[in-house]
Amino acid sequence: MADLGLSLGIVGAYLVLALAVGLLAYRLTGNEAEDYYLASRSMGTVVLLFTTFATLLSAFTFFGGPNLAYGAGPEWILVMGLMDGVLFAILWYVVGYKQWLVGKAFGYVTLGEMLGDRFGSTSLRALVAGVSLFWLFPYVMLQQVGGGQALVGLTDGAVPYWAGAALITAFMIVYVVVAGLRGVAWTDTLQGVFMLGIVWVAAAWVVTSVGGLSAVGAQLATERPEFIALGGGLYSAQWMISSAVTIAFGVTMFPQINQRFFVAKDDRVLKRSFALWPVLVLLLFVPAFLLGSWAAGLGVTVPEGGNVIPALLNEYTPAWFAALVIAGAMAAMMSSSDSMLLSGSSYLTRDLYRPLVNPTASETREGWVARLGVVAFALVSFVASLFVAGGGGGGFDLLVSIGDTAFGGYAQLALPVMVALYWARTTRLGMIAGVLGGQVFYLAHVFVSLPTTYLGWDFALYGMVLSLLLTVGVSLVTTAAPEENATRFTDSDALRAD
Repeated sequence: MADLGLSLGIVGAYLVLALAVGLLAYRLTGNEAEDYYLASRSMGTVVLLFTTFATLLSAFTFFGGPNLAYGAGPEWILVMGLMDGVLFAILWYVVGYKQWLVGKAFGYVTLGEMLGDRFGSTSLRALVAGVSLFWLFPYVMLQQVGGGQALVGLTDGAVPYWAGAALITAFMIVYVVVAGLRGVAWTDTLQGVFMLGIVWVAAAWVVTSVGGLSAVGAQLATERPEFIALGGGLYSAQWMISSAVTIAFGVTMFPQINQRFFVAKDDRVLKRSFALWPVLVLLLFVPAFLLGSWAAGLGVTVPEGGNVIPALLNEYTPAWFAALVIAGAMAAMMSSSDSMLLSGSSYLTRDLYRPLVNPTASETREGWVARLGVVAFALVSFVASLFVAGGGGGGFDLLVSIGDTAFGGYAQLALPVMVALYWARTTRLGMIAGVLGGQVFYLAHVFVSLPTTYLGWDFALYGMVLSLLLTVGVSLVTTAAPEENATRFTDSDALRAD
């Protein structure tokens, strides 16, 4: 019981500290949409890098990824740590830098707002926002499932699943309503540094407890010899490449990540951030996924519906340290959740409510609609998480499957957006065809019994190719409408970095 009280006290103390930072940010945040959603485009390198980093430190990273490494081997490091570290950094330059230039020149807050203005289309703006919000839902739910499962594992079931999920839901509602992006970014920076440090300490503690790296390696070679060889089983070349591509392109279109392309103080901040990104990713993913693989070799038993990291730490580290790591993991989940809800509310208000419901809404009314949207979105996803997880069960790979679904859905947006940013010949009808075509193809494969691979390659890649072909092909055979502004993204004079 003492260990339980200590564990819950550590988690609670972290939540109180994070909320204090949010309240400080609230005192400095104005009522203007640009300040609430984008912190007045004033972020420096350290804050931008770590808020992007912490926003991606989700339940998928700390529980889904290590779970996969526990079940299939450590090659998952290559997919997330190396391939996506480098690939997303490239996309940050190709998409993010251009989007920063456009947003700086014309004051855009959301991706839908940017595309809707370029193509003179409220329908396209609403379509992009609707697709983005649709795929945001399962990923917010992923954080709630992860929070509930984390506390179940930490307390050996003394705290039920629904209570953990409710705790993270209540916290992220309060935090987003109060703090805005400035508060989110500040706590993201603290959370990113803390989690990066604590996961390395956890790896070192486990290694020391079992007699060193050689002992861990020998145990892994004995118990799971297939983990020592590269590839095999789940890790075919096609699966690894498909996963890396869909995750990296999907991340680029995640609202909470895509919106960060608008917030850099200047172009030097942006360039330094994406140059440092692969290093930061490797520093996190290598120890996190190795812990999952080591647990398999050490014979750690994971309860059904549970996660490997809490089980491993409960066995090899003191209760207070396991609680610290779980607090850090929950911090990661909340970093993702609060950013998702903030970005989701901006899509809801800027791209749906204002153009379709109340074009003359004041900034104050828009702000209240955004906050009510945050509450509704979080509560509905919480209720859904209770059904999906079945009260804490739901299967060992639940987090991975939910995460994969959202990544693939967002990946279908990426290529049409890239075409629009760089090809002035793109038309409104081409964009609508590309976005809709890719989404229909992907949704059909998610919800209907269709093949998951073709010639060994994931169906999500075929959806991306289809979206590209439709965007380019329809644009070539259609004429731009009078309201379209073909030079909006290509006017070099308007898009100067300084």
